[in-house]
Amino acid sequence: MNQRYFTPLICLLLTAYLAACTYRMETLPVQVSPPAPTILTSPPSTPTANNPSNATLPPPQVQAAPSPTPEDTPVGRTRYTLQAVLDYDQHHLAVTEIISYTNRTGTALDDLVILIEPNRYTGVFKLNQVGWGNGQTASAYTLDGNQMSLPLPEELEREGTITISLEYELFLPSPTPNPFTRPVPFGYTTRQTNLVDWYPFIAPYVPGKGWLAHQAGYFGEHLAYESSDFDVQIQVKDKAMVNPLETTNQPVFTIAASSPAIQDGDGLRYQFSNARNFVWSASHAYVVTSQKVGDTTIYGYAFPAHRAAGEAVLDTTASSLALYNDLFGIYPHSSLSVVEADFLDGMEYDGLYFLSHGFYNLYGGTPAEYLIVIAAHETAHQWWYGMVGNDQAMEPWLDEALCTYSERLFYENLYPEALDWWWTYRIHYYQPQGKIDGSIYSYTTTADAYRSYRDAVYLNGALFFEDLRQLVGDQAFFNFLKDYSNQHYGKIATGESFFRILSTHTDKNIEPLLEKFFLLSELYNTFN
Repeated sequence: MNQRYFTPLICLLLTAYLAACTYRMETLPVQVSPPAPTILTSPPSTPTANNPSNATLPPPQVQAAPSPTPEDTPVGRTRYTLQAVLDYDQHHLAVTEIISYTNRTGTALDDLVILIEPNRYTGVFKLNQVGWGNGQTASAYTLDGNQMSLPLPEELEREGTITISLEYELFLPSPTPNPFTRPVPFGYTTRQTNLVDWYPFIAPYVPGKGWLAHQAGYFGEHLAYESSDFDVQIQVKDKAMVNPLETTNQPVFTIAASSPAIQDGDGLRYQFSNARNFVWSASHAYVVTSQKVGDTTIYGYAFPAHRAAGEAVLDTTASSLALYNDLFGIYPHSSLSVVEADFLDGMEYDGLYFLSHGFYNLYGGTPAEYLIVIAAHETAHQWWYGMVGNDQAMEPWLDEALCTYSERLFYENLYPEALDWWWTYRIHYYQPQGKIDGSIYSYTTTADAYRSYRDAVYLNGALFFEDLRQLVGDQAFFNFLKDYSNQHYGKIATGESFFRILSTHTDKNIEPLLEKFFLLSELYNTFN
């Protein structure tokens, strides 16, 4: 078998992994590495991780500093202040949270909708207290599934601010990986604990439409996020801080996170501004590598058996980031983490993405592989999901189709010899069809609902972007993408706003493309 190219058989084996990027540990002492990742140490010894150039990483240094001064928060941006204590061995997290919310909806509000994803899982979420900034208890709320309706003590006028406090516990689940069901990134395995969508957050509000709050689908993502600010303090229970310079040859217990950490007393502190969410992953087994791209440090976290694949992922993330900086606009954060996942999926979050161990297992050392494809795809989500938000349940094409097409741009610019492989085995092999602008709930009537969703939204979506580029020309196409990214930075895009901005960059007739690819072709046709 030619190792440079995947056969259809291997592509079929990998189909199960192509879900929407959209399913007792020993006591370990703690160590911090600046600015990220956060590293903690414990015996027995393992080799020090190497970076992609095979130069040994310098020993991690503790960044000793007083508690940081919170960054200036623009008026109106929601701020989440979280204090979390993790018992890694018992799979338990205790959290105190304060939400500072300013009403920028354009209308007075008499209640808030707070999304609590851990409550979707039986026996996982225990709410101990809800209150207001003045110390009074809030007891009139209702909690149904992942949605809390919280009546306000009085009407919140436009530009008015309110503070909500919550105390809760998470008894973390341990989902069983299943290639035929929705992957569950949240929870623990024998190798890692993943804290994703782990805290209650306020749903975005769209004037005239209401709260963007959806139920989970069988596949795909269902959440939409405001761009917010985060101040997060994490303690690891029964883990004493040690001098990392004395333990660099020992295996490390590591916290990978959306942003860099500093030492804060006996815990760790993270600040992350103008971001969709804050996530973190803890493991006793990660091999950590790093690479710098401009002002951004990329951190790779892989399991020991996958050092070569981990370095390939780090290289791919770095080269993708540099390319997308040029094509879409500059990535705004100081770090980006890529974490090998113990679940069957690639999954994006702001400042961090997960990549399934299944892709690492199959890596053969060439660019024409799904490990590289999906790494480029997930890196693109830092623009099409992170910088530019969207309603992932109702308009998933806005991020997924564009991230899939970003894979094409990656190969076109960096590995042109593998571009034909990408078109053949990533796109055309599946003969994709279907309108691309359905919701995650729209494709469930077919015999193979997931494949219908993937083929339409991801693959046929990439064909739409290729046809659009050919129609309007490279200059207009890439000027549009950068303008679209700039105008929606920190906001939530819609199909209507996408085509409104496109119409300012071309006078070509796109109606045939709309009729070919879109259910809502008349709604999107702003070119008349």
